[in-house]
Parts: sequence; structure tokens; C-alpha cells
Amino acid sequence: MAPHIPEKQWAQVIEKTGGPVEYKQIPVQKPGPDEVLVNIKYSGVCHTDLHAVNGDWPIPTKLPLVGGHEGAGVVVARGELVKDVEIGDHAGVKWLNGSCLSCDFCQTGDEPLCGKALLSGYTVDGTFQEYCIAKAAHVARIPKDVPLDAVAPILCAGITVYKGLKESGARPGQTVAVVGAGGGLGSIAIQYAKAMGLQVIGIDTGDEKAQMCKKLGAYTFVDFAKSSNVVKDVQGATEDGLGPHAVILVAVNEKPFQQAAEYVRPRGTVIAIGLPAGAYLRAPVFETVLGVKTIKGSYVGNRKDTSEALDFYRRGLINAPFKTIGMSELQKVYDMMHEGKIAGRYVVDTSK
Repeated sequence: MAPHIPEKQWAQVIEKTGGPVEYKQIPVQKPGPDEVLVNIKYSGVCHTDLHAVNGDWPIPTKLPLVGGHEGAGVVVARGELVKDVEIGDHAGVKWLNGSCLSCDFCQTGDEPLCGKALLSGYTVDGTFQEYCIAKAAHVARIPKDVPLDAVAPILCAGITVYKGLKESGARPGQTVAVVGAGGGLGSIAIQYAKAMGLQVIGIDTGDEKAQMCKKLGAYTFVDFAKSSNVVKDVQGATEDGLGPHAVILVAVNEKPFQQAAEYVRPRGTVIAIGLPAGAYLRAPVFETVLGVKTIKGSYVGNRKDTSEALDFYRRGLINAPFKTIGMSELQKVYDMMHEGKIAGRYVVDTSK
């Protein structure tokens, strides 16, 4: 029996750049031939969502816009061309809502780089609504034994940091520094790194974040606000004093991006994931050249990365710390983000 789909739904809508978001009723869309309609139960709140509200990235958003890109729910309708997703399946709507599937990037597993990529909660309406459209080829397949609220942050934060760790080339037994370790991405990056056999240095500020990072698996924590020399402290936290083999940058400010190339060890790799508005990467040329250091960016994962990241979660290796809040209270989460007061992740319940 087909599920009942209402004509109207509640959503958080950005009407103008800078916000605030407006909690209101909007129509429920019908899926196109290659799309599915997902009844979103929970959606994680990512710092990218705040950038969408502020409009401070060089990629324009659509307006009005429903934000959100970590939505977990149940498929309630599908287009006539969709054969591999069934009504009733649990599915996730990710940042990459769709791509052309035929360009060079799509054909080589780099579909996030597709020139026609559709971005949930940015260029197309996202998951801060009860019913969301997504391309069937790109929805995450979520096993039915996985809780939808807990898995929601994995759909962006988890996949993104897992991809970054893969890009770093760090091997089991080596050390990785996670910068912004107490935030939504960082707290999950610690766990993926540990599950991949890496030793983790957490870098952030605040006693609550320090305790959480150590509980999640970081063997030490460097508080950048209390440190008189972050570079020396991070290098000193490694056994041989040479610094970490890799640095995963998920910070929301520019300064940590300038420091990382100084404390990563020779032959080490700096992975930039966070996107502070207007920020630049800089590195000392002499030390970078003589140390044969690598600095590279890492974007969201592809479909294979998604299935691998979800498998880590399903096996109980990842526990994304989160707090649940009603979707009607989303603006409160944005306000806390502005003030830097969030440890872990917030997940909105679309029914409240």
C-alpha cells in the first residue's frame, strides 16, 4: 500500500541572504523520472548550512532555499526510471544531490567535481523539510537496522572526513592531527582515524571539547587558546618530535590553515577540508620544499566512499556525538554556531 503523501509540509526556508530562516509550510514536490522523494525524519546541521544562510561562499545559492544536506529518512515515492530504490527503503540525502554521471569526473569516481553537480541545501532544496527530492543514483543506501537520527551526521561529516583521511595516505600506526577536533566534523574524524589504525592528536579549545576528544580516541589534546606555541606543542606531542604524518583541517577559521604546514612532519600531508569564508592557504616555501610536504584539498566523498563510511558506522566503529532539537528551533543552532558554542553535532527532528 502506497504511503500517504501530503500536499503541504513544514520547512525552514531562507528567503534572503543573511537570514534568518523562516519556519513555514511549503508544497511537497513530486519526484522526476530519475528521482526519489524521501520522507526526511532527521537532518544533521553542518557549518556549511550556516554559509548557505549567510551567502558568504563564492557559489551563489538559490533563493528562496531550503537548507540542509544530512537528511535520513524513508523513500515514499520514485520516478518511473528508478529501478534500484524501493518504496520503504531507508535512504540518505547528501550534499551531492545529483550529477550528470557521464562526464570525465563522474566516470572516474570524482562525481563531486561534476560541472553539473546539484548541491542539497545550496543549489537545490535540501533536508530541512519533511519531504525532500534527490537523484536516485546518489542517495545513500541506509540499512534498516541503523537508527536514522544517529546516522544523519555521517551523511556529510562522516563521509567528508573519511574521504580526507583516505586522501592523506596516512597508514596504520602513523599520527594524524585533527584541527577543529571538537566540532561536528572533527569529533567524527577522530573516530574514523582511530578505526583506520591511526594515532590522533586533537587540536581545538575548551575543556569540554578536550574531554570529548580524548573520550572519542585522541591520545592527546592541544588547546590552541592556552598554547604559547602551537607548532612546537603539536610537534612535541609526537613520539619523535617531528610532527604528525598528516593534518586534517576542519577548522572554521583561517589561522589554523596557516600553521599546519609548519608542524606537519617531512613527507607529511596537510588536508584542507574546512572552508572559512575568504581564507587562504599559506606555507613557508623553504621548509615545504626541503621537507617534501604535500598540501591538498579534499572535497566530499563519492558513492563508493559513502558506502564505505556507512559500513564503518554500521559495524559500531563510529559514534557521532549529537543532540536532537526540533526543526522549528533551527535558528537556535545557527546562533550557537555563530558563538562557537557547539561541541559535536546537532540533529533536527523534522516532526517538531
